[in-house]
Amino acid sequence: MTASDLLHEDDDLAVMKIDASAVQSRIRARWADLPAATLRVAQVVLDDPQAVLDLPIAELAERAGTSAATVTRFARQIGYAGYPALRMSVATDRGRRPEEADLGRAFGPDDPAEDVRGSLLAGCVRTLRETAESVDLDDLQRLAEAIARSRHVDLYGVGSSGLAAEALAARMYRIGVVCNVWSEVHAGLTSAVLQTEDCVAIGYSHTGRTAETIQMLQEAGRHGCLTVAVTNDPDSPLAEGADIVLRTAAYEQFLQPDDLAAYYSQVYVGDLLYVLTAQVDYDRASRNLAASARAVTPHRSGGVAAPLRDHTPRKDPA
Repeated sequence: MTASDLLHEDDDLAVMKIDASAVQSRIRARWADLPAATLRVAQVVLDDPQAVLDLPIAELAERAGTSAATVTRFARQIGYAGYPALRMSVATDRGRRPEEADLGRAFGPDDPAEDVRGSLLAGCVRTLRETAESVDLDDLQRLAEAIARSRHVDLYGVGSSGLAAEALAARMYRIGVVCNVWSEVHAGLTSAVLQTEDCVAIGYSHTGRTAETIQMLQEAGRHGCLTVAVTNDPDSPLAEGADIVLRTAAYEQFLQPDDLAAYYSQVYVGDLLYVLTAQVDYDRASRNLAASARAVTPHRSGGVAAPLRDHTPRKDPA
C-alpha cells in the first residue's frame, strides 16, 4: 500500500472523531511527509491511541503490519525520542482537561467568549509543555554560553516570528547582550555580511521555510558566526543550514489558534535562552538588571521623573 492509497483511504482525516491530543496533532501536521510504512503506524495510533499504552512495541508493530524498528522511526519522525517518549505523551494526554478536546478547530463567529478563553488557554499550556519536552537543553546551554561571550547577536524573523525575536532582544539588552532584530531582508543581509566568528545569528521561522529568514541566516553563517534556527520543523531548509536547531512545538496545522501557538512557543524558547544566558555571567547580568530597574523606577512609582538639568550656558547680565 502506498502513501497515496492511505491518504485516499481516509480523506476525512481532519474531521476524525478522536480526541485532539498532542500526539495526534503531531501526526496530522506531518501526515503528508510520512513514508508508507510509518503511515500504517500513524493510522493505528490515530484510530486507537490507547493501543500505545496497552501494547508493547512489537505488538503495536504487528497490528500495523510493520516492524518494531518502523514504530521507533515513526515516533522519531513526529518528534519523540522513541517509543517510550511517545507512550509518555499519550499518557499525559489521557489526563488533560476536557476543554482541550477541540483545540484543532477554527474559531467561529458565534463562539462564546468563555469557549474562546478556554481553548486559547489550553492551547497555550499544551504548546508550552510540548515545546519544553522538544527543546534540547544541551544545545540551549551551548548557545547561552556562546551568546554570553559574543561580540554581537543578530536576530532574523518576519511577521509574528519577528515579534518573538523582538521579545528576546529586549530581554538580552537588559543583561548587557548587544542584539539587533532584522525583519527586512535588505537590512538583514547587510548585517549578515558583517558577522564574524565571535557573533551569533538566530533565525525564527515556525515553518522553517520563510525565504527571507533562510537567506539572512545562511549569509550570516557564510561569514563564520554561529547560526541557530528556531523552528517547528527540524527537517526544514532553515534547520538544515543551522549549527544549532531549537525545536518549538505548535502542531495545529491551520490558523486559529496556530499562529498564536507558534508565537507562544517561540517566546518560551527565547525566555529560556535568556535565563540560561544570564546564568553564564550572573554578576554582569545582575548589575545590568539592577541598573535598568533604577533607570525606570521613577516611572513605575507613579511619579514623574525629575527634569534633566539645563546645561545651556547663561549669558552674563549686561
